Amino acid sequence: MTKKYIHTEKAPAAIGAYSQAVNVNGIVYLSGQIPLDPEKMTLVSENIDQQIEQVFANLNQVLLASSSSLDDIIKLNVYLTNLENFSKVNECMEKIFNKPYPARAAIGIKDLPKGSLIEVDAIALAK
Repeated sequence: MTKKYIHTEKAPAAIGAYSQAVNVNGIVYLSGQIPLDPEKMTLVSENIDQQIEQVFANLNQVLLASSSSLDDIIKLNVYLTNLENFSKVNECMEKIFNKPYPARAAIGIKDLPKGSLIEVDAIALAK
């Protein structure tokens, strides 16, 4: 079994005891990303649209460091503090993903770290 831990300065540093991603035999397991500015380590905005965009930008940076891309995602888990924002996630995903879309779960939860409105984790294939 080949296991490689992934880290990039272009995405937010881990705010706990975890790696940004781990590549195991060509499958990349990405830790949850919240909409932090990677340099300031603060939320990009209180606006859900900007938070959604930042989450996917952060995921993309970790994927690039993993020799992967958004197109290589096979499964997403989306965590929202307000499920009324589900349609906004769909709108963003339609802009950044090509069909067929990855498998996905969307889960409503009470709170997220740092007061974030969204968190997304993923599983992807490395090239």
